[in-house]
Amino acid sequence: MMITLKNVDQFKSLKKFTFYVSQRYNILSELNPIIDSEEEAIPEQLILTVSLRGTRDVQSTYQIFRLTGLLDAFSEPTFRKVIGNCIDEGPANIILVLSQIDFIDSSGLGALVQLVKKAQTNKGSLQIVTNPRVTQTVKLVRLEKFLSLQTSVEDAINNLPKIVNS
Repeated sequence: MMITLKNVDQFKSLKKFTFYVSQRYNILSELNPIIDSEEEAIPEQLILTVSLRGTRDVQSTYQIFRLTGLLDAFSEPTFRKVIGNCIDEGPANIILVLSQIDFIDSSGLGALVQLVKKAQTNKGSLQIVTNPRVTQTVKLVRLEKFLSLQTSVEDAINNLPKIVNS
């Protein structure tokens, strides 16, 4: 997959910050955000791999990632690297919306565990909004108490202060 930026000013005029992760080279290309203070930011489009895509929406105290596709051994390294870098950039409170994930394997679960630890190291937390398939997989390996599973984005947002302040 190759993405060519024909006109950087064209992207800046859209007032959005988009980055693409090249599946082949794991290169992160960024355009600096140009957003007026009155305007709401447009969620960033994430193309992590052929099988995993999503958006990133940065708020003042948390970030929301809405992902679709497969979180498996193929997509896990890029997923872990991109989300880990976003945790380092801040804010460290992360909400992963996995309700549109079709499949998660042990590699994906391992990445979630590593990202929870990274968020906690950075004084943040990681909330996961799931669907029945993801919840069943997490419960099968008995990680439901370690991973903070939520049924909706609203529940995840409401649980952030409780986890951060406890």
